[in-house]
Amino acid sequence: MYKADGTSTDDEKGETTKQDDNTVMASVHATVFKESETLEGKSVQIEGYDFNQGVNYRQLLNSMLTTGFQASNLGEAIQVVNQMLDWRLADEPISENCTDDDHEKDLDYRKSVTCKVFLGFTSNLISSGLRDTVRYLVQHHMVDAVVTTAGGIEEDLIKCLAPTFKGDFSLLGAILRSKGLNRIGNLLVPNDNYCKFEDWIIPIFDQMLIEQNSENVTWTPSKLIARLGKEIKNESSYLYWAYKNNIPVFCPGLTDGSLGDMLYFHSFRSPGLIVDIVQDIRAMNGEAVHANPRKTGMIILGGGLPKHHICNANMMRNGADYAVFINTAQEFDGSDSGARPDEAVSWGKIRGSAKTVKVHCDATIAFPLLVAETFASRVKPHH
Repeated sequence: MYKADGTSTDDEKGETTKQDDNTVMASVHATVFKESETLEGKSVQIEGYDFNQGVNYRQLLNSMLTTGFQASNLGEAIQVVNQMLDWRLADEPISENCTDDDHEKDLDYRKSVTCKVFLGFTSNLISSGLRDTVRYLVQHHMVDAVVTTAGGIEEDLIKCLAPTFKGDFSLLGAILRSKGLNRIGNLLVPNDNYCKFEDWIIPIFDQMLIEQNSENVTWTPSKLIARLGKEIKNESSYLYWAYKNNIPVFCPGLTDGSLGDMLYFHSFRSPGLIVDIVQDIRAMNGEAVHANPRKTGMIILGGGLPKHHICNANMMRNGADYAVFINTAQEFDGSDSGARPDEAVSWGKIRGSAKTVKVHCDATIAFPLLVAETFASRVKPHH
């Protein structure tokens, strides 16, 4: 149909449709190409390592920070640990409560006061080659207190008696059992290793029982562990170096492993050995409570008991000042193992002002890289 002016209603409809399309497209364009807030100068630009520079491992590790995803989290963890190690009381303002006689005004003293470092790890990491990384840190007294599980104690000692071997994750349990081989992930531990462990440790328990009865010695998990470190006399053992450097090693779950088996068997052979966990919770919490004027830092590999034990001790001082978690656990089941540092802030286990990061990664990959760019870079190698 045509109107008086000669235009058709179809033309009018077409024009209307075109206008509607233009309006819709303008809206879509504005939505898709929404103007950005500038990030220049506010955020790090993402770029990876350029291998045209050749292979420079230090620069490669430094590039983690700008790579994104968990590489950036590892880069941030390296930064947090270095901040932890760089902290000195001298960098803090002098308290108004200090008197002229107070040694806290002494600059040399204030420079000597460093951050107190708590290191926690699960037993599987001592079964792995990460044991040597832990031994390095303890040997050079780079940490102040250690928390682990029973396996984190016994596996260190057993490796002094016999080696652990590489296997495969897919090896069948029934076949391994028939051969007397125990599997830890893709590691294999011959059952004979535990027999050697029993032969070594039972006489030590016998002597400890004698000292308990004749000298009124009260054994605690940390005292027992120090004694084992003393007795092993092996420089490949981190427990040996913990004993030598007077670094406490705490293990509130001491009986949950082969150590518990040995204590169980010993209790039938020679009943009466007592291990007091109450003294150790006082000692562990005291490590945090009496840390002042030092700040405290936590480096925790894996989850479970070591993670919570260190966090809970730091709650007694209103939270740690630095925290680095490395594990593969997720937070969505409500477990403490998978919880991010911010959850610990809600409990007062980490301060709201703390420097924290969680690296979602297998610690056997992430931790040696972190140590290389933090602790190890501060020690001159012996040739």
